[in-house]
Amino acid sequence: MEVNVRVEPHDPSGSADADTIAAPVPDALDLVLECGAMEAVFAAQRLMRVEAMHREMLDAAGERPFGSTEIVERSIRLELAAAMRITEYAAGMMLGYAKALVHRYPTALDSLAGARITLKHAEVLVDGLDQLTPDESAPLVAEVLRLAEAEPVGTFRRALRRLVERARAATLEERHEAALQTRRIAIEHGHDGMATLLLRAPEVELHAIFHRATAIAKAIIAQEVDGSRTLDQVRADVVCDLLVDGTTEATPAAERGIRASVVVTVPALSLLDDDAAASSDPAVVEGVGPIPISVARRLCGGDARWMRVLTHPETGMVLSVGREQYSPPAALRKLTKWRADRCMGPGCGVPASRCEIDHTVAWRDGGHTSLENNAPLCKGHHIVKHHGGWRVEQQPGSGGAIRWTSPTGRTYVVQPERRVPAFRSSEAASS
Repeated sequence: MEVNVRVEPHDPSGSADADTIAAPVPDALDLVLECGAMEAVFAAQRLMRVEAMHREMLDAAGERPFGSTEIVERSIRLELAAAMRITEYAAGMMLGYAKALVHRYPTALDSLAGARITLKHAEVLVDGLDQLTPDESAPLVAEVLRLAEAEPVGTFRRALRRLVERARAATLEERHEAALQTRRIAIEHGHDGMATLLLRAPEVELHAIFHRATAIAKAIIAQEVDGSRTLDQVRADVVCDLLVDGTTEATPAAERGIRASVVVTVPALSLLDDDAAASSDPAVVEGVGPIPISVARRLCGGDARWMRVLTHPETGMVLSVGREQYSPPAALRKLTKWRADRCMGPGCGVPASRCEIDHTVAWRDGGHTSLENNAPLCKGHHIVKHHGGWRVEQQPGSGGAIRWTSPTGRTYVVQPERRVPAFRSSEAASS
């Protein structure tokens, strides 16, 4: 899997001929990017100085005969917070990131100092890799840094999470079993007669609950005359009705049959054999990430609510219906969303299940209803694509990559999460 959002140099003249133009004239966005680069450089300098200050204060405290290490650390954190007029929590986070980047991930600090990544990229990198042991993280640092330098923060965070979970796949089952013991429900009291219900439970189930509540809420809103309630409000009302009444009697009949829907992708052999499961990529739930193989086997046990996509060559894929119909058939719609996994807008993290299917070349302009011309876009990016002055093109032979060209002429290439297998007969393969 390769996810990439690439920014190409901006040339307002439209010409790359170095003999005819000495240097591109910076536009307004170039000036903003220049400030961003300066922020990255200064952020790296600050982190290096914070760690140097930390070491100096620790050394000075070591010469005094009183005070435990914990008290000394608290004193350092308090002084940094007071001097910078920030909270002690923020000062502690800064001290932690400084220590990690200076001592454990110096290549990432160099990249930040060279403005090749942002401070947020660096923080996400530390948070992700620090979940691993030094032996587990060492082989990943170079690949993680490459991703950080190539991708926006949201896409990088998801890619890093997958790498971390893959490195921890051997213990995922045990960790999940231990985490299951912490499930609970609690109430956090608020103001004005309101409170927050906190439910700690398996992430797959919580996503399914949220998606079902959303689907019911949208169906209710579509039938409401006054439209006085927001989606968030109706969604909260739906959950309360379901939990308090135990049924959906309070909802209109048409919405009572709505059930949760979750997409789980599993290497086929992992469903059958423990040894194959140990050597394969972990099972993945759309919008959630890796899950234990025992959970994947349960989800793939035949329940019609779960869409099962086996990463094993299967025949019968519906790849195109040409100009026969505008709306993609169900099989093509599912395949298009499964391939992308998320909205194909630059850096977008909206799950494909919540996206609309867009014809890259518009239907009215002769575009086909096919895998090579369809892609999931969230409503916001769908509107921007059609009305924001952007040019969007699928890249031939790329397996679904989409090239976005902004009104200023900058280009961004977004890769799908997965590749659809290409099938060839044995005769064709040997010729």
